[in-house]
Amino acid sequence: MTVSRVDPAAVRAALLDVWPWVSAPEGTPRPPRAKVAAAVRLTVAQLGQDAPGHSVEVRVPPFAAVQCVAGSVHRRGTPPNVVECDALTWLGLAGGLLDVDAAIAAGAEVSGAHATDIAHWLPVVAVQDGSGR
Repeated sequence: MTVSRVDPAAVRAALLDVWPWVSAPEGTPRPPRAKVAAAVRLTVAQLGQDAPGHSVEVRVPPFAAVQCVAGSVHRRGTPPNVVECDALTWLGLAGGLLDVDAAIAAGAEVSGAHATDIAHWLPVVAVQDGSGR
């Protein structure tokens, strides 16, 4: 089975498309659901590509989930190492607006004791400082 690669340009474009809302959610209307979904799905897929493995499952309901980070392999049921957050928080993490520790300290909706396991792989696309991977 061939695994398709995520196009980094498509990931960046999808994230930039919703970035005004991500960076200023209080003063910016939420983008259409399809745009938020595309940005979440592509950035989650990019994380899975950048950090291959099966030791941590990252969930951004209802849009995407991926198993990533090398380590023990989980095959059935709910994995023991789950990180879950809402779309806005995930996109802030994926774009470099937030880091995991600051997001948790600020009360962002990030659950899972293994959130720091993915911190090394974030941001997926560094939008905040204008650079990118």
